[in-house]
Amino acid sequence: MAHASTLSYETIDVFTNAAAGGNPLAVCFVPDGLELSAAQMLKITSEFNYSESTFVFPPIDPANTARVRIFTPATEIPFAGHPNVGTAAVLARRGECFGKSIGAEVIFEEEAGLVPVKIERGEDGVVGATLTAPQSFVTAGTLECAEVAAAIGLTCADIRTAHHAPTVASVGLPFVLAELSSREALERSHNVVSEFSNGSEQLEAVGKILCYIRAEPGDNVDIRARMFTKRGNEDPATGSANCALLGLLASLDNSTSKHMETLQLKIAQGVEMGRPSV
Repeated sequence: MAHASTLSYETIDVFTNAAAGGNPLAVCFVPDGLELSAAQMLKITSEFNYSESTFVFPPIDPANTARVRIFTPATEIPFAGHPNVGTAAVLARRGECFGKSIGAEVIFEEEAGLVPVKIERGEDGVVGATLTAPQSFVTAGTLECAEVAAAIGLTCADIRTAHHAPTVASVGLPFVLAELSSREALERSHNVVSEFSNGSEQLEAVGKILCYIRAEPGDNVDIRARMFTKRGNEDPATGSANCALLGLLASLDNSTSKHMETLQLKIAQGVEMGRPSV
């Protein structure tokens, strides 16, 4: 028998301007007064089978836009990049949320903290959004090259350590960040689920590796990346991981002016899996 309560939802592709590119997202709207358990949201997320889905609730603080809970098909997570960008864009295109009109910025209440998201508009309306991570950049140690390489189907020779060892970093959700030696190594990388548990406790606990290269001169991007998880999936676009990567690169850049407030890099991800994202 069908349940009497219904949810409205929209799906959107994030970090792309082409349909069926980028990272897909389901945005589910939970009306005021509807009780929805974590188990129910997890089942709904598994039904969509995207890397993440969001559930938009009325805010606890009326000064904010909404309370947003983010789920993967396996668990709830405290913060993520493309779900915030996509949810903000959907709300801005709708023009209102829980009776309040959407202006130049939305503020989401999330487990990791408040996430402000600025709306980007063009001649044809909403074209994107820019988030501010809920937490400051932090690192939590380094991992052995061998265990990281094994989890992404490579060898230690494929991991470049001239700038940094594989590092756990976060702006609200932790990732292992590993620089690779070449574009060929990036293309050859793949998920080896069993190796996530064969390594250190920290690797298994984090369970997500963003591997990347610095693009060659003449490329149309600055960084090329792939992201693999212990669940066995590859993510087409991972905003939270790339936010952490930018924090790491900025912290390692000795030439960076202490007065510089912004580091901007163009990152390509998802190319090798057929869902190109920028």
